[in-house]
Amino acid sequence: MLVSEVMHLVQASRLALAETLLAAGPTADTLCAGWQTRHLAAHLVLRENSLLSAGVVLKPVASKLEARLQEIADESQTPERYAALVRRFRSGPKSYSPFAFEKLDKALNLNEFFIHTEDVRRARSQWAPRVLDKEYTELLWQSLLKTSRYFFRKAPVGIILCRPDGQRHVAKKAPNAVSVNGPVTELTMYASGRTSEALVTFEAGESALQIIRGYHPSL
Repeated sequence: MLVSEVMHLVQASRLALAETLLAAGPTADTLCAGWQTRHLAAHLVLRENSLLSAGVVLKPVASKLEARLQEIADESQTPERYAALVRRFRSGPKSYSPFAFEKLDKALNLNEFFIHTEDVRRARSQWAPRVLDKEYTELLWQSLLKTSRYFFRKAPVGIILCRPDGQRHVAKKAPNAVSVNGPVTELTMYASGRTSEALVTFEAGESALQIIRGYHPSL
């Protein structure tokens, strides 16, 4: 797939997430624990445009990141302020941001935007899976192949990801293994820790099934 085609999908994902956030309003629930949509929008803006985003991986900065995120969320409780925050995200990263580089944008944002769109959609009482383009689905799968070992590094059993078309990927090797079955979109949600909202099924022995039902992938 050409780089221009991939970037078109990333931009389409950004616009879909922005529209989903706007439609939900500033105080809608999300699947991100403790966050309403205004917190999620603040996270997206900080992630691409602030050095404080290093707090995701650097503990000394984490408290400053959390404080700034909460500050922006508090300022965005009105529809007008919230809409301005979402527009800021929709316009994309500033030129000085690492996310302004196409390779990084492609590598990190397609999955991020898909998952966070679902974080808003699936927090409602009624939702249905989206039907995505084949190209989009394949890019999600390729990303999952690269990240699944990290997501399932602490799994107490082996993990085999299985698509409906028969493609399989061993995310973690172990004698006692579980097959996690579902569309690529649902496998992506499961791997990202959204286990209760991912439409997947399991195949394994009874002991492994008991273990996997209480397990959440590590982010």
